[in-house]
Amino acid sequence: MVRSLWTAATGMIAQQTNLDTIANNLSNVNTTGYKTQVNEFKTLLYQNLQTRTTTANGAQKPTSAQVGLGTRNSAITSVFREGNITQSESDTAFAIDGKGFFGVRGEDGNIYYTRNGNLKFTLATNGNMLATTDGLPVLDTNGQPIILNNTYMMSKVTVDKNGEICYPDENNNAQPIGRVIGIYQFNNPNGLAKLGDSLYQQTAASGQPINEATNPNVERSAILQGYLEGSNVQVADEMVNMIVAQRAYELNSKAIIASDEMLQQANNLRR
Repeated sequence: MVRSLWTAATGMIAQQTNLDTIANNLSNVNTTGYKTQVNEFKTLLYQNLQTRTTTANGAQKPTSAQVGLGTRNSAITSVFREGNITQSESDTAFAIDGKGFFGVRGEDGNIYYTRNGNLKFTLATNGNMLATTDGLPVLDTNGQPIILNNTYMMSKVTVDKNGEICYPDENNNAQPIGRVIGIYQFNNPNGLAKLGDSLYQQTAASGQPINEATNPNVERSAILQGYLEGSNVQVADEMVNMIVAQRAYELNSKAIIASDEMLQQANNLRR
């Protein structure tokens, strides 16, 4: 009965983590580029109460008697389903239609990846730099920050679906200026390390980033200027998951109460 107390306790702890994940999803329902997260559970070790043997009459008992020790959270994975594409009034809003990520350089010099295309031009030493709302430079296909000199009017800069930055000529026709926004893919995006501010970091599990501009074997993503990719959180699904988590938590608590009552009755047998 003591085992049942701890087994039910593991279920309550696991469901608490599950509820934390659901709450995080709901809190990010309006976060640009956010990907919903899902809890995965696994069973704990089993204890052998009786091995394969025979009964007193010599009958075979081909299966052993085992009892589990509960459950725990094995992983919290991100679902990289595309979110809804919404129109934006910003000229530096970019949505990715595909599996790619923007590459940005962090303050520590490392490269991080994001689906948040809410970008802006900020003042840099040699002109205007395309950056995130936190000021992190967005990288081109060569892994370098995108800086346009002061001869360009930022309000006239456009980006085509391939990520090429264009500027109108004397006939007001958009012409590429030789800079392309870098888009990167991963063989296993679920292996990316999740950071704050919708950023992801490459890991051994995710594999090396695949530059769409230099790898013809991947399906290229399209960049949509004037649009943003919203969160892919489905509120109705999260509410259902919350109810399921609450009921599972309640069942585990009732198992603890039942075990406690049985222990109380066992203690009262001596009286």
